[in-house]
Amino acid sequence: MSNEAQPQTIVRMAMVGTGGMARHHAVRIAQQQDTTRLALVCEPSGDAYEAFCSRLEELGVEPPPNVPDLETLLKRHGDELDAAFIITPHALHHDQAKACLEAGVDVLLEKPMVMNAQEAESLIETRDRTGRLLVVSFNGSLSPQVRTAVTMLRGGELGPILNVSATVWQNWKLSTTGLWRQNPVMSGGGFLFDTGAHMLNTVTDLVGEDFAEVAAWLDNRGAPVDILGAVMARTRSGVLVTMNACGEAIKSCHSDVRVFCAKAILRTGVWGERLQLQRDGQADLMPVRVPASLGQWEQFLRVRRGELANPCPPEVGLRMARLWDAIQESARQGGRPVACG
Repeated sequence: MSNEAQPQTIVRMAMVGTGGMARHHAVRIAQQQDTTRLALVCEPSGDAYEAFCSRLEELGVEPPPNVPDLETLLKRHGDELDAAFIITPHALHHDQAKACLEAGVDVLLEKPMVMNAQEAESLIETRDRTGRLLVVSFNGSLSPQVRTAVTMLRGGELGPILNVSATVWQNWKLSTTGLWRQNPVMSGGGFLFDTGAHMLNTVTDLVGEDFAEVAAWLDNRGAPVDILGAVMARTRSGVLVTMNACGEAIKSCHSDVRVFCAKAILRTGVWGERLQLQRDGQADLMPVRVPASLGQWEQFLRVRRGELANPCPPEVGLRMARLWDAIQESARQGGRPVACG
């Protein structure tokens, strides 16, 4: 869709997938009924659909009809929809997003965008061919905190980036045991590609350039997928980056990202949960004020209306996918540095 300003009409949306994350997003979407009508859902699981309907009723939103098959939904109702929010297991993202774009529907796609760089390139081609809008639903990239941080970093006021240090941790192994997130075929990876994908994406967004070389170690800790991960990387311009992921932490879910620049230290989180800055001569990190936000769906609508440049296009998804491909290749080689992309 063109980025020219659009009238603020009601956007007719289909939600593809109604699991736990969809119920989480529903809370914010329920606050935006003046701009959004949840017209349809696509959910093959009857139990998941019932749980989603119950949550909507609690929020005062009328549950929409369910068309369990996406191909059928798009064939019968594609011309009645403006956008789709895809919130499904990682392995389904590429085909579902491609189908929606080709049906003339704009897409907000849950993280991680796709499983690998090849799929990312395919979605970019589909986006270009159809002329539709594709935004990747990363909390960090769609947050005012990370967008403000990127503006400051690109503007030069903090000086060149020297190093980046990022950490994310969660009691992920225990909470996802037996779920699709620990099925490598459906998930494409473990903690570092699930919760940790926020770290990979936010760091990628902050540095704003491709990685040149990556060394990585992954430890499954007896699980089918990685639980622990450590990454060292160098960008094309020479920025040095370290990323640490612990998916077997005590009951918790937190993060920390530090960007060390020549004139300042910037601190944020992988979800954009904070923004602090310490300039040369200051004793401590100080909070940076940013605009309020109702989350990813609100930012997606702003992009559709032409009020905001796409903060997380598939090109950012491609850069992260190339990083993930290199991480897996290096880990397979016992941490040997590999070229990225």
